[in-house]
Amino acid sequence: MLNDLKKDCEVRMQKTLDALEQAFARVRTGRAHPSMLKDVMVPYYGADTPLMQVANVNVEDARTLLVQPYERNMVGAVDKAIRNSDLGLNPVTTDVIRVPLPALTEQTRRDMQKLARNETEGSRVALRNIRRDVLADIKELLKEKEISEDDERRASDDIQKITDRFVAEADRMLAAKEAELMQV
Repeated sequence: MLNDLKKDCEVRMQKTLDALEQAFARVRTGRAHPSMLKDVMVPYYGADTPLMQVANVNVEDARTLLVQPYERNMVGAVDKAIRNSDLGLNPVTTDVIRVPLPALTEQTRRDMQKLARNETEGSRVALRNIRRDVLADIKELLKEKEISEDDERRASDDIQKITDRFVAEADRMLAAKEAELMQV
């Protein structure tokens, strides 16, 4: 019973870190990465469709993305969708779309750093909420006399160690992202 709670706690905390990693992928750095365009929606036969489903996105060089729509008649719509996104990108269109990334200013880097810190703090809060929920489940087991007080104490200590490990991992991910952001 307690092992199931611990495993569930670890799985939920790992999902929180995975969400943090995805959030970090959306934080723009000076390097080109296909996931930057993941949230861009393109009108495709009357329905808004994610860009990744109507075009192939590759990294041409460190500061340029290459977008190749699967259908030639979609080039204009994809170009317009990228321009209208809140990413501040201006694609160059020929038969394919090249998206040059402007260099980040110092202020933009600081803003992106704040955004990364806010995402990390949100993850820390989520990790603590998961810990609180699992500890409440453990207390409930103790209240129903399904476990002893010693088992409850050991399980609580184990949950705290798991939480500390995941919070440290989130901090490590933040440090790596900040180093990447401040790299010129």
